[in-house]
Amino acid sequence: MARQSLFFDFDGTLVDIAPTPDSIIVPPALLQALRTLSIHMPGRIAIVSGRSLAQLDMFLGPFANEIAMAGSHGAELRAAGGEAWAVERPSGLDRAGTALDRFAREHGLYFEHKTLGAAVHYRLKPELEAEATALAEMLASQYGLRLQRGKMMVELRVDGDKGRAVAALLALPQMAGTRPLVFGDDLTDEDGFIAAEDAGGAGVLVDQPRKTRALYRLPDVAAVHAWVRAAIEVTA
Repeated sequence: MARQSLFFDFDGTLVDIAPTPDSIIVPPALLQALRTLSIHMPGRIAIVSGRSLAQLDMFLGPFANEIAMAGSHGAELRAAGGEAWAVERPSGLDRAGTALDRFAREHGLYFEHKTLGAAVHYRLKPELEAEATALAEMLASQYGLRLQRGKMMVELRVDGDKGRAVAALLALPQMAGTRPLVFGDDLTDEDGFIAAEDAGGAGVLVDQPRKTRALYRLPDVAAVHAWVRAAIEVTA
């Protein structure tokens, strides 16, 4: 049986979604479990997130450099202990981000600046979803950006998807020839599920049942933590 490589989304998969992106909590026990698992599976654990590498580094601390990382929906890549690669930030993203930030301030919403994206979160005022989305659609068309919908948020970003990120990381020597398992909760993770299946692996949906390309499912973040702990026992 082929060895496995593990790819985890961050928000909603490894950590619970919070009212604002900067208020999430990374349990120390989770970091310790992932570090232990990475010792048993050297070079075969990765995080693939819509967050930037800079954000992930802030939340994960030194551990972030011990595993492979894909940030900004795959527009940033970094092998374990390696140098980061990223696409160039287009100037239109700054102008679009300014417009989104203005909209967020006027309506009491949370604006998130990302290395290669800009997002408005309307979790606290879900009635503004249509207005926020319409503005983002207009800005995406005007500046040639990709529109990304997520859980109670809308984002403008550079091109990239988690499927291509998974495929790129699977080309690393440590992961080559392994069977990938991709864990994720959002629609943005579907590309990763497809890439895993194409490489002989599978996706794991972390959510309630819905239409998905994932072959397996875990109900919530707590179940992912339990799975990681069980994986340590199996790989030890």
